[in-house]
This record gives sequence, structure tokens and C-alpha cells, in this order.
Amino acid sequence: MTRVKFLSKDERLYGFEILGHSSHDCNDIEGKIVCSAVSSAAYMTVNTITEIIGDECEIDVDDAKMYVNVKNPSQKTIAVLDGLKLHLTELSKQYSKRIKITTEV
Repeated sequence: MTRVKFLSKDERLYGFEILGHSSHDCNDIEGKIVCSAVSSAAYMTVNTITEIIGDECEIDVDDAKMYVNVKNPSQKTIAVLDGLKLHLTELSKQYSKRIKITTEV
């Protein structure tokens, strides 16, 4: 299962952590598709924040792990993070056994 934890302070998102894979085994096509969708959305979010908006992030990426902490998130970055949360929350409704969303305050 993929676990996504959004990091929030004063009701504003400033980062996220993604752990795990949605695929249970090598032949699990649905899990691979979900895992790819989550990864793609996460990378697009990080690239938009760092390369388009220009906000500074602490980023740690490893196999089955992505941690992103935006130092001083601008309003644009907060909107992008809100968009990621909305996207992954809707995906988790369709694939509830594969994605779990939480928010850490």
C-alpha cells in the first residue's frame, strides 16, 4: 500500500511524504498503474514548485519513498500542494486498498 502524508501548519500545506508501493507483486498491473500515477503526480508537483515557481525544498527520494518539505511556501506552492492532495485523495477513493492519505498537523 502507498501511504501519503501531507504536512500542514496553520491549515496550509508545506510538504508531503510518500512511502510504499501500490503493487502487491510483480504481476499486479493495477497496482503498477496506481503507483505510476502517484509517482508522476508527485514528481510533477516537485518540479513545478522548484523549477517553475522557484520555491526552495528539502527533498529526499529513495526507492518507495519521497519526502518534500518546502522551506517558505508561497501561495502558488500551497495551491500546487492543495492540487496534489485533491488529486491523490480522489485516486484513493477509487483505489482505497492501495492508497492511504493522512495529514500531519
